[in-house]
Amino acid sequence: MTTTIESGPGQLFIGGQWREAADGARTDVIDPSTGQVVTTVAEAGAADVDAAVRAARESFDHGPWAAMSGRERGRVLHRVSELIRANADELAALESLDVGKPLSLCRPVDVLTAADEYEYCAALAQTLDGATRDTPLNAFAYTRRGPLGVVAAITPFNFPLILSSSKLAPALAAGNAVVHKPADETPLSALYMARLLQEAGVPHGVVNVVTGSGPVAGEALLRNPGIDKVAFTGSTAVGRHAASVAGEALKPVTMELGGNAAHLVFADADLEKAVGAVIKGFVFNTGQFCMGGPRLLVERSVYGTLLGILADAVPGVPVGDPRDAATVVGPMAGDKHLKKVEEYVALARKEGGRIVCGGERLDLNGGYYFKPTVIADLAADSRVVQEEIFGPVLTVQAFDSEDEAVELANSTPYGLASGIQTTDLTRAHRVADRLQAGIVWINDWAMLDPAVPFGGVKDSGFGREYGPEALAAYTKVKSVVVSLD
Repeated sequence: MTTTIESGPGQLFIGGQWREAADGARTDVIDPSTGQVVTTVAEAGAADVDAAVRAARESFDHGPWAAMSGRERGRVLHRVSELIRANADELAALESLDVGKPLSLCRPVDVLTAADEYEYCAALAQTLDGATRDTPLNAFAYTRRGPLGVVAAITPFNFPLILSSSKLAPALAAGNAVVHKPADETPLSALYMARLLQEAGVPHGVVNVVTGSGPVAGEALLRNPGIDKVAFTGSTAVGRHAASVAGEALKPVTMELGGNAAHLVFADADLEKAVGAVIKGFVFNTGQFCMGGPRLLVERSVYGTLLGILADAVPGVPVGDPRDAATVVGPMAGDKHLKKVEEYVALARKEGGRIVCGGERLDLNGGYYFKPTVIADLAADSRVVQEEIFGPVLTVQAFDSEDEAVELANSTPYGLASGIQTTDLTRAHRVADRLQAGIVWINDWAMLDPAVPFGGVKDSGFGREYGPEALAAYTKVKSVVVSLD
């Protein structure tokens, strides 16, 4: 099977034009549900990245976008949102094909979330203003808030459409130009979105898309002197490198990195409701979710009961072809991701873990499938508990007190998300305040909205996506002081 992208069959999008890589290089795009090549896309080299940055620089310095009022930019972004909704079926199909996500979830989750983000940022664009400041100086003092310049947006494979929108929408709302480097495994929706942005009226050069590898295209983008800010989502290891390179040039960065969230279930929780949230927390997107909940901490008095419920329920979660309407868990995004999960499950056995269910790949159509897996009896300091697996694997531990639960939850280097299951509202607020995480969910999981910021602490990064906090991160403040003498 092959697929093409209207107005740009897998080409780079630079300066409003579709073009091949300078050296003609192309790379395969794999359908993870079958392991088969579905198409090829251009593989950008350093020269292509430089051309994209120069196009973005020209558009920012001399084009109309940065000079527009926020209201004018908002109108364009609102049209982007409308076009995403109008093309929802095709975008959902591309995202499912590219990542292996269940098609039944791609439209309501990935596509409509992206549309909501552009719609939200369209409204926020009008809020970019300054303020007068009271001062004892004999002067009139005020601030102005404006765009940073050219933004490098580097996005991962697991939520290509959502995580590109969470960067492009606020960056564009603030008046910046963008060079977007999507993950090399999942470039299709980024290229499709380039066409929609152009159709909506985003001027040439304001958005550029370069597909290619991280070591070549990504590295060239990080090191290009024409970049004014780096917005990165990905692994902590690569994020450290990206932040280091940006830091050498004193460029501001937003880093949304790895996670290993704890999901705390207290004895007073509604267990039936809690189990649903727990399962959603670790199998959603086949566990390839930096804000997933792969560490389950359960109060000891209900530990055995909850583990038994999970042992019965998890094997019944439908795993299969992402185009099947009944599928809840699709394949891993690629062979290397599948092998990583297999290695961690093998390690869990060596570390004394007990496989409650799952623990092996599923042979289906040549795809990269792994059965949802629950592991008990691991020590808190085991590697499988401490490290980010990034697959459909849940470790389960018991705790005896609220203090112990919080200590276990905070015991890893990560701090992106966390969750609490309890019917005690006072406890919910008290524990949420003590958890070291950028977002805490109570009595559910993965409740996300463009108005609610998320981001990490510790090894999960810094800066925030979503909300007015995201928009502020793509702006700079200038103070003006006028003497009244």
